[in-house]
Amino acid sequence: MGSTFSGIELGKRSIMANTDAITTAGHNISNANTEGYSRQRVQIKEFSPLYNPDLTRPERPGMIGQGVDVQSINRIRDELLDKRIVAQSNQEGYWQTRSDYYMMLEQIYNEPDDISIRSNMDKFWESWQELSIHPESQAARQAVVTRAETLTDSIKQRWESLKGIGDLIDGDIEATVRQVNSYSEQIADLNAQIVRSKAMGDNPNDLLDRRDLLVDKLADLINITADSRDSDEFMVHVDGKVLVQGGIARKFELAPRNDDTGYSKIIWEDTGSDASFSGGKLGALVELRDVDVRSEIQQLNTMTMNFADLVNDVHRNAVGANKVTGLDFFVQHPFVENANGNFDRNNDGEFDTSYIFRFTGTNALDKEQQVGLQGVMTLSGPSGDVQIEYFPTDTVETVIARINDSNSEVKAYLDRNNHLVLKATTSQAMENPDFVIRHVEDSGYFLSGYSGILAGNGEENAYDFAQVDSVNALVDGAQFAVAPVINPSAYIQVNDEIKNDVMSVAAGFIDPSGNANTGDGRAAIEIASIRNSNVMVGSMKTFDDYFADTVTNVGLKGEQAETQLLSQATIMEDLLNLRDSISGVNIDEELAEIMKFQHGYNAAARFITVWDSMLDTIINRLGV
Repeated sequence: MGSTFSGIELGKRSIMANTDAITTAGHNISNANTEGYSRQRVQIKEFSPLYNPDLTRPERPGMIGQGVDVQSINRIRDELLDKRIVAQSNQEGYWQTRSDYYMMLEQIYNEPDDISIRSNMDKFWESWQELSIHPESQAARQAVVTRAETLTDSIKQRWESLKGIGDLIDGDIEATVRQVNSYSEQIADLNAQIVRSKAMGDNPNDLLDRRDLLVDKLADLINITADSRDSDEFMVHVDGKVLVQGGIARKFELAPRNDDTGYSKIIWEDTGSDASFSGGKLGALVELRDVDVRSEIQQLNTMTMNFADLVNDVHRNAVGANKVTGLDFFVQHPFVENANGNFDRNNDGEFDTSYIFRFTGTNALDKEQQVGLQGVMTLSGPSGDVQIEYFPTDTVETVIARINDSNSEVKAYLDRNNHLVLKATTSQAMENPDFVIRHVEDSGYFLSGYSGILAGNGEENAYDFAQVDSVNALVDGAQFAVAPVINPSAYIQVNDEIKNDVMSVAAGFIDPSGNANTGDGRAAIEIASIRNSNVMVGSMKTFDDYFADTVTNVGLKGEQAETQLLSQATIMEDLLNLRDSISGVNIDEELAEIMKFQHGYNAAARFITVWDSMLDTIINRLGV
């Protein structure tokens, strides 16, 4: 049967329930501007009645209610929306990072016209044209040297700017890796606290909010997926691999990379295996450093290397006003001192590799003549070797074009003596060196007996750089050049011998009788004509193509990053606004909640007062 004092207990429960509801509303208001906070609501249910149907009860219908009880305090979240935001965050972080750094790259190429590389190179070609008109002039030679120095300074400045951005990105990668590790550790620590709290029957709402906030921040840095928020063992994955599992967090670390950049690669700390990221800020940073900036530097190096090589090729065969010949106009630094390009690549104390940049055949070719041969050339490519067919009806020019249009990392052209030249380009794969010919093979005779490069045909006579003295595969008399030191755009300069005596600048050639004509300007004309000739090695045909393509490429990629960022930011803004409408704190709504439960509290207090009066009547007045 009901207790005489049950009403006091019933009123007390009502007061406590309303107090909890008012406190929760106050907690929401206090955290209205707290990042990551989700509004909370008290779940109220009726208290268990005095009589249960399966127990003895008075012979009357119904149950005697015992008031109200607070079942739980829950936070308001939409889990599906949270997963969508996590998936979207890495895209916004990715494009935000690319947009920021491409803005820096665009500033490098937005040089004033009077100091840009292109403008200085135009002046350099003009100085050679002027020298061809006045080959006896010392002033014209001085202009060539001075403008060449100005040009090399601007090339070095661009390299330093690009390298500076690469170094900045590398530092950003290091800081971001530390940030990712920190977030992962904090999430794992919160997982442990949440599990302990739930084991005691509590709802750790504030801990869950903090964890969700960290997950959102982590999703901006790397492309992650997260388990259900209510999972007993909350897990975070990156590219299908576990990053956080319950209270355990895996870490990333930086390890030296086997190349000449000095940059590090990201690996998993526990396994040592390479880590990869397809999105987020960290994924964008790695791509920017290892693909975008590296590509810009490689293109600059390609332009610089071939520019210097082509000018030197003419100049060393020409003669200066002081009768000096055989001088390179620009300085080139070989990668190794060994005459055959032998190099100890695996650092075991013995030569094991040949670093050769250029082959020049022994035979003079006519570019319009049909080769009359059939075979397959095999040249090193970005990933594996590339095969290039040629047929008897192909002209020499057609075969050269086929080589250059392929995706091999060996390109070809005819030099001023119509000898076939094979040159290495920069390497797409970071493990392969730049400006190193790695493999040349011909099943037929185009590269051997016809052009005079290889000593023989077939696999047994192939040139392969992965051995010492690989140049022995070349025909006797074939010329070759050792690969240059990495980043020729960083050290290009005019030969000191020419700077010390400008009369060494060669304007003409020695005539068949062995004399040098003072008024001969043929060499100067030939160097000036390099400007618009199809001489570039790589995907760009002329030097003007290089300047046009590089500026256009950076501009378009910057535009793409900005456009994608605006799109992703709009999507993200809509998602966050939707989440705020669900989980965010509305001050007016909370004040209404407080007023509602305040009235409930007052009513409960009035109920207790009435019950107290009834008890006073029973105890003190009944029977008087």
